Amino acid sequence: MNICVYGASSNLIDEVYISACEDLGRKIAKNGHTLIFGCGSAGVMGASARGAKEEGGEIVGITPTFFNVDGMLFEDCTQVIRTETMRERKKILEEKSDAFIVGPGGIGTFDEFFEILTLKQLSRHTKAIVIFNINHYYDELLAFLDKAVKEEFLKDECIHIFEVFDNADDIMNYLESYKPVDLNILNLKNI
Repeated sequence: MNICVYGASSNLIDEVYISACEDLGRKIAKNGHTLIFGCGSAGVMGASARGAKEEGGEIVGITPTFFNVDGMLFEDCTQVIRTETMRERKKILEEKSDAFIVGPGGIGTFDEFFEILTLKQLSRHTKAIVIFNINHYYDELLAFLDKAVKEEFLKDECIHIFEVFDNADDIMNYLESYKPVDLNILNLKNI
């Protein structure tokens, strides 16, 4: 399985996020899966790639050409795919991946999560989506989505097309037993 990990590229984040994502990368590779990611050498991206490398895993990095700055890209990828734009990068990340893990991150990660979630609610794919809620990072975002349901901006079904876990073992168990679900938006009044 090709598993995409979205996440921060910051060197400034707490070690708790780094070690959890290194563990995730190790488990992806140890279980025989390929890591698909944004090719960053730092933060959540770099941590998951280092973990996968430790276990000898396949690592596919996808990066826009303007990120080709010394030290910015993970140098030990099995394959690097270069794009011209961020939009093209997101498209290739989506196409090459069988499942998505949203690690802690900033605006770019939020953008990636909401795009892949929107595509799933619109039945453009039926792939697994997991939020890796390390250290309760995403608690407020999840509460906000609950508020959107409560105030009828979203149907309840829309927040049940992804799962939330706080450890790599539960994530891997979920992904390896995942059965695709099509939301079938034609049956929903508000999406």
